[in-house]
Amino acid sequence: MDIIQTHDAPAAIGPYSQAVRVGPFLYTSGQIPLTKEGNLVEGGISEQVAQVFANLDAVLKAGGATREQVVKATIFMTDLAEFQVVNEACASFFGEHRPARSTVQVAALPRGARVEIELIAYRG
Repeated sequence: MDIIQTHDAPAAIGPYSQAVRVGPFLYTSGQIPLTKEGNLVEGGISEQVAQVFANLDAVLKAGGATREQVVKATIFMTDLAEFQVVNEACASFFGEHRPARSTVQVAALPRGARVEIELIAYRG
């Protein structure tokens, strides 16, 4: 098992790793819309989900994986009324690739974020 850490994404805000690589699998921790400096990105859901995907790109790269190797995405949102914006961001991020995905509404997310996304990638 390898612990993945990159300075190109915000540091973990608790006792966990940005990602863990086990064999050919890479498991990212949920990313919220924090900048590399740890500040919540300003703006609405569009800006927040764009920052989340930028963070995930950095963590995937650090773990030796790509977007095309993502097999599962789990999305946590505080308001499913904003689902269409997040869905369009997913389509843009993944292109023609279509990983499995779950999306759930939650009561709240850390730091007042509106969206959090975690990924599982297969590097085999």
